[in-house]
Amino acid sequence: MRSYRIGQIVPSSNVTMETEIPALLRAREAILPERFTFHSSRMRMKHVTKEELVKMDADSDRCALELSDARVDVMGYACLVAIMSMGHGYHRASGDRLHGVTVQNGAAAPVVTSAGALIEGIKAIGAKRVAVVTPYMKPLTEMVVDYIRNEAIDVGDYRALEISDNLAVAAHDPLNLPAIVAGMKTDDVDAVVLSACVQMPSLPAISLVEAQARKPVISAAVATTWSMLRHLGLQTRVPGGGTLLSGAY
Repeated sequence: MRSYRIGQIVPSSNVTMETEIPALLRAREAILPERFTFHSSRMRMKHVTKEELVKMDADSDRCALELSDARVDVMGYACLVAIMSMGHGYHRASGDRLHGVTVQNGAAAPVVTSAGALIEGIKAIGAKRVAVVTPYMKPLTEMVVDYIRNEAIDVGDYRALEISDNLAVAAHDPLNLPAIVAGMKTDDVDAVVLSACVQMPSLPAISLVEAQARKPVISAAVATTWSMLRHLGLQTRVPGGGTLLSGAY
């Protein structure tokens, strides 16, 4: 029985990724032999604004260095909008740069960005067009939609919940999400992105919305967990993780 160290680079006000990713991997532990421990380093950010996101991203190298000191087996950059706010395709540049930090520290570790994981997860399930829910203000939501479209994924209907305070995002009740999705046009999409944000909780609603919409449902946290497992070479089957974490992808 091997134990893997999961590292996360998180905004200082993020309290969700350190709950949802462990919850998913603990659920996996109930059916598969591998075990996981969780380790974080924080970048300062309180409000989800372009200015704070840019400043925060500049601190990610320090976090990668700190986590590589702990010899983590995989590292996740747990802020989707920070990556997407830096320009088209930035998840690739960020991941390569942060991986380079771990190599230079003599503790090479694969680096997953939640932004890149979401793009890869959507493509893995074969979705060409998605509906998207975000907690962001409208300008940031439109930027996220544009980023996704630039990756050759069409976006149909989308919702911006317009919550700017990051702790308020974490406090949003995930059981509100089924009603939000019910009010969206989803008949013309292949999948629903229930939370294009690693701070907005959605895990309790994944299976509910899959049953309601009769579509695959993924979130940034689910996609990040899936990508981490793939980089570790482990089976991607997690109870409660929806279609992407069914083990088929």
